Amino acid sequence: MVRNYDPDRPIPAEIRERILENGLHAPSGGFSQGWAFLTLEGDDRDRYWAITAEDVDEKYVEWITGLRRAPLLILAFAHKDAYLDRYTEPDKGWTDRDESRWTAPYWYVDTGMAVLLMLQTVVDEGLGACFFGPPADKVGKLYQEFGVPAGFDLIGLMSVGYRAPDKRSPSLERGRRSTAEVVHRGQWGHHEA
Repeated sequence: MVRNYDPDRPIPAEIRERILENGLHAPSGGFSQGWAFLTLEGDDRDRYWAITAEDVDEKYVEWITGLRRAPLLILAFAHKDAYLDRYTEPDKGWTDRDESRWTAPYWYVDTGMAVLLMLQTVVDEGLGACFFGPPADKVGKLYQEFGVPAGFDLIGLMSVGYRAPDKRSPSLERGRRSTAEVVHRGQWGHHEA
């Protein structure tokens, strides 16, 4: 995750479009494609930061300083109704939109996979990105400012741009968990290296 960008290097339109298009190749339950993305550049990006940096603590302002230099923001939304509606169609066979049928909220999972494909494309294009969320108390104002319709849940956003010198996140000091710690083989609680 890159948290500082070169503010003087815009992203070429063809690269921006490739990032977005590659995300649309993510899998989705029933090919529901229950996602939507809002791109913000220039003045629109500035409107985002004006809302989310309003009345926040100093630590947050420090954390977002480098993120604010990114020339592109991509907000990712999940659309649950697309899934609930899709699975009532004849080829799926459910007669209602009961959420209890779902083992997980795939509208969030699939949107996350689309974001991951975008992140991979960013890396392939030699750019940097960071996936994060806005302050929760600012989401309603963002919806109003950008005309986001009801039924679309913001799961987060990506800052995208050309990397600038950046300091490593202190969270990385925790270290990556090993395969032996997170992979269970044959039965939970049974670990093998």
